[in-house]
Amino acid sequence: MSYLAERDNTLIWHPFTHQKTEPFNIAITSGKGAYVFDEQGQSYLDMVSSWWVNLHGHAHPKIAQAIYKQAQTLEHIMFAGFTHAPAVDLCHQLAQILPPALCKFFYSDNGSTAVEVAIKMAYQYWHLQGMPKKTLFLSFEGGYHGDTFGAMSLGQSSGFHDTFSDFLFKVLSVPFPSTYLNDTEIEQKEQHSLAVLKDHLTQYPNQISAMILEPLIQGSSGMQICRASFVQEMVALLKEHQILVIFDEVMTGFGRTGRNFALDHLKITPDFLCLSKGLSGGFLPLALTVTQESIYSVFANQSGRYTFPHGHSYTANPLACAAGISSLELLLATETQNQIDMIANTHLEGIKLLVEHPNLHHFRQLGTIVACTTKQPLPTNFRHDALKKGLILRPLGQHLYFLPPYCISQSELMDAYHSLSELITS
Repeated sequence: MSYLAERDNTLIWHPFTHQKTEPFNIAITSGKGAYVFDEQGQSYLDMVSSWWVNLHGHAHPKIAQAIYKQAQTLEHIMFAGFTHAPAVDLCHQLAQILPPALCKFFYSDNGSTAVEVAIKMAYQYWHLQGMPKKTLFLSFEGGYHGDTFGAMSLGQSSGFHDTFSDFLFKVLSVPFPSTYLNDTEIEQKEQHSLAVLKDHLTQYPNQISAMILEPLIQGSSGMQICRASFVQEMVALLKEHQILVIFDEVMTGFGRTGRNFALDHLKITPDFLCLSKGLSGGFLPLALTVTQESIYSVFANQSGRYTFPHGHSYTANPLACAAGISSLELLLATETQNQIDMIANTHLEGIKLLVEHPNLHHFRQLGTIVACTTKQPLPTNFRHDALKKGLILRPLGQHLYFLPPYCISQSELMDAYHSLSELITS
């Protein structure tokens, strides 16, 4: 164990880590492109984009330069009563690629709080309109929306938050009709989900405030995918019953699904859109909750000192906003768009390499995201065996997935598939 790893082991409490049974944490000293490097110079191909935040590769010089330049001008200013160019410019640029109705931007600093903001806005929206009984929320079974208490309540069926169940508010859940290549039962699953939703609508008339969903693909529940046609039918039903719609695109945003946002696969504009993770290109914490003028105006027309009592010390941090502007410019560049297409096509080739493996099934792919499920549990040392092959993987239970940064080359991605093939056959 290195000196750095040893000091870490005595000082730091890591997330989603069993402190006694997990081996010591690898000390990473640098990153470049799709790779990070440890103290011994060993390279690791980051096939999960460091928990899905890194879009363009580690230490990207364009984003680093944008942060450096901004740091020489203004590092931070409170966002109550003040504004600054990076915050305004980032929202202006995002507005160019979002549906026109999504035009009001509220800053926070991570995905959980972006969701928390949407929950509070939805509840207060109905309350201000004299409908205080609309207090219930809907979510998909298995949905994960963050670790604050409101976000945990929405994701309580995910199993991540069972310890805190006594503190969570009531949420109605709908089965998620996950699908995969050659799925012959998807129609029945979708009809069952819609039937459950209709039962909720009948049982709780005028009591449901909003439904939150990860559009098209659930991340933490194992990269489970549903069909766009189902989401459209479901949202139409919600709209008929005056229920607001929250899209949690914390993971799916910024090209992950092959388009700028998952909503671009749909003919739907949600009432709220939650963004984070890739928003700053993986450099700094930043989040946005985007909503419509019709929602905003209800708040704006209220009297009182605070029309929406929510805020964070580092709201709209200029350094993070500067990173976001630079990352968005990179995302929209032709080179990056070509890379996203290449990754999607290479995933299809990679699936062909693995599809005959007896322990793998339920292959699914959307844009730069690919996943499959093992029929038998993975060995406990799977992640560490992958590290020995120079791969950073983080399976979700029995679900294996790749979600690489956009700078990865075709040969590097296919090498990852060959390494995975060796891992699951050893």
